[in-house]
Order: sequence, then structure tokens, then C-alpha cells
Amino acid sequence: MEIVAPKLFISYSWSTPEHEQWVLDLATELVESGVDVKLDKWDLREGHDSVAFMEQMVTDSTIKKVLIVSDRVYAEKADGRNGGVGVETQIISRKIYENQSQDKFVAILPCRDENGKAYLPTYYNSRIYIDLSDADRYSGEFEKLLRWIFDKPLFVKPDIGKRPSFLESNDSVSLGTATSFKRASDAIRNGRIHADGALDEYLTVFTENLERFRIESSSSIEFDDKVVENISELNEAKNELLGLVLIASQYHMSEGFIHRIHRFFERLIDYTDAPPTVGSYRSVDFDNYRFLLHEIFLGVIAILCKHEKFLEINLLLETPYYSSNRSHRYGGAVGTFRLFLNSIESLDYRNKRLGLGKASLRAEMIKDRSKHSCIDFTSIMQADFILYLRAEFQKDGWWPITLVYAGHQYSPFELFARSSSKKYFDRMKVILSVSDKRDIDAFIDDVDKGGRRIPSSGWDRFSPKNLMGYDDLCTRP
Repeated sequence: MEIVAPKLFISYSWSTPEHEQWVLDLATELVESGVDVKLDKWDLREGHDSVAFMEQMVTDSTIKKVLIVSDRVYAEKADGRNGGVGVETQIISRKIYENQSQDKFVAILPCRDENGKAYLPTYYNSRIYIDLSDADRYSGEFEKLLRWIFDKPLFVKPDIGKRPSFLESNDSVSLGTATSFKRASDAIRNGRIHADGALDEYLTVFTENLERFRIESSSSIEFDDKVVENISELNEAKNELLGLVLIASQYHMSEGFIHRIHRFFERLIDYTDAPPTVGSYRSVDFDNYRFLLHEIFLGVIAILCKHEKFLEINLLLETPYYSSNRSHRYGGAVGTFRLFLNSIESLDYRNKRLGLGKASLRAEMIKDRSKHSCIDFTSIMQADFILYLRAEFQKDGWWPITLVYAGHQYSPFELFARSSSKKYFDRMKVILSVSDKRDIDAFIDDVDKGGRRIPSSGWDRFSPKNLMGYDDLCTRP
């Protein structure tokens, strides 16, 4: 399809030979940029009616754009209605006021007065112009002119988005993080100096507004129904948070990012137990928060693994977590990442009450929710496996719930497949907290001798050797 060059007429004054040459240079530059310029020096010949030519150029429907090159002489003649400029002004000013779209005429400044004030006809004073008077800014302003001629503005209003889901029901609860999320994601993506502050704002709003999702008992509704419904309402917030971690992993993960995420997890821990001011409670009252904390932690580790942020993962796993609730109730203020894995009795009860027969309803819910997340379920299982190994090497306990789906998996997870390269393994090993492959050898030997309990579900149990591709580890440079 042939692209038709837009037609454009230049209205100007023959102020000085230098000014005429400036206009001619501008017209030439526009033609070389794909614009069909109508200029008196090119299109008006001896014997032609100059007034008729000017009127035709301004009123011709095929001429989509008119440039008004406004220097001192042009502005004075326009206001005094003198000469050819005066004739054009009578036509142009009337057309400007009649033109509903206001996109056919624009003033161009080739110069300013001694005080830096623009030379503009009175009729144009309130309108936006393009300033070509400054050599340092000429390139950017000329691009702006071309965008105006071709109707390709730099800033375009986006399409109207989807109505927020929380507005669809009067009973739904919003976390209220949409604005702070946009501010933080834009700042991180573009490397703004306020990115850490924007992240702090988002995480603070997130943790404070989680209070809105506390579950209250009801005699008319089964408690496990309320837990599942509440977890569903928190899915959008979970995806939003993981999306922010993904952006940081892809664009710019500042030095303080992991520190802030660590503090964020500490604040979430407090939601998994009763506040110090509450005297009477049941363990299941906090199951929705326990599910969310576990799911988010798995998701964060999975995203960081995907983008090989091994040192950042190690910081999250080796740094103790402080919990004011634990200090108050149990006398222990700090703990390991094991704090993110808590029993969820309401889901176990639901599995039995409804006769679902699931090996792990919790694992199935995490799997289903990952379908609409920014991280796939295989990556979540890999994160769960890494946390299990890390805990085993540190004599801690981590039950890899999602690995109920790995019982028949015989190929290694991605990070371990890549670790057939010793160089890669040496980079990755920090997340396992091992010194070298000999620590892996000792672990596998212990497993083979029955000295390590492998988590299982029913008759199914996963094989650590298969999932880490043990026989191929460090077999290549």
C-alpha cells in the first residue's frame, strides 16, 4: 500500500534574506522527512495571483497542515493586517476559530525578542507553539513538529482498562495497593532514584491493609469455606506482589531490595498467629494468612531462581527473621525461613469433610493458582525442592508440600540440570548452603542408607537423586 505524503503549507513573512533562507531550509528538511511542502518560492510563479494562491493554500481541503512561521515582522503584519501576511491572517485566524479539531494550524518560532518572549500574532497568543529558536533544542522540537504533521504524538492515551474486580461485589475487600504498585513498578523498571522509597510505600500498604482480611467465625458458614473464599480474594494481591519481584529481577534489583523484602516477610509472619492483644483464639483463625505467606515465599524464591539471583536468595535464606508475636507468645524472637511453613488445619479438615481425597489440598490450590501467575508451577516446585535441601543441609525441617506432584518426575529441575557444569554449580551452590559436591554426595549416601526421611504422600515419594540429576552434577567444566 502506497503511503501518501501529507500536504503542508508554510505561511511566513519575507522579513530578511536570512529569514527567507531559514524558512527555505526548514521546508527542505521537511520534504526530506516525507512531507509534501507547499511554499511560495517553489509553487508561485510569475503571473500567478499571489492572494489567490495564499487563500487556496489555507482553504484547500487536501492541505492538512499549515505552519505559521512567526517572527517579529510576521507578528506585526498579522496584527496590523498588512500585506500578504495580513491577507493570510484574515483567512487563517477565521479558520482557526472555526476549526473544531484545532489540529490544522501551528505556529513555529524561528526566534524570540531580546527578553526571550515569543513573537506571536494576537489571535494565536493562547495556543501552543513549536519552538525552533534554540539550536540546542532544535532536534527535539523538530521531532515534535514531524509528529504533529504525521499525527503520531509521543504521548497517546491508553485504552480504557478492565473494571477492577473488587468493584463487582459489594462484599469484596480490596487491599488498596493498585496506586502504590504502579508507582513502585514504574520506578523500579525505569531505575528512578525514588525506587526504594516507592517499594517501601507499596510493601507498607500491603502489610497494613492485610488486616482487612481477618476471618471472623460464623455459625451459618463452614469455617473452611470462609478460608478458601478469603484465600481466593487474596490471589490478586499475591500476583501483584510477585509481579513486582519479577520486574525487579528483570530490570533493576537495588542493593536494598532484598533487605526490604526480608522485612516485609517479617511483618507477614505476625499475621500467622494471634496479635498480643488477643487472648482467645483458635489456630485455624489465621489459616488464610499462613497459606498466603507460604505461597508468596515460594513464589519469590521461584522468581529469583528463574533469574539466577543466587546471592539474593541466600540472603533471604540465611538471615534470621524477627517476629514480635513469637517473642510475645513463645519467648523466641527470631527464627529461620522455616517460619513460613505452618500447618493449615482448615484445609485438611475440608479435604476430609468434602471427601475430596486429595494428597494435599494445599498443594493443589497452589498449583491451580499458579496458572494465572507470573511464575509457573514447575518453578514453584523447584523452589520448594531447594528449600527442602537447604533445610536438610542445615539440620532444619522443611516439608516440600508441592512435591506431591514430583513422585513420577525423573528429569532434574532446571537449576540442577544446568549444574552438570561445575562452573554453574559453583555459582548456584550458595542457595543450598554447601561447600562443594562432596556435601551432596554425603547427603545422597545418607538417603540411600535410610538415614534421611524423604517426604511422601501415600505411596508416592519423590527421588532427590532424580530431581537434582545427581549422576550428572559437576561432570562438565
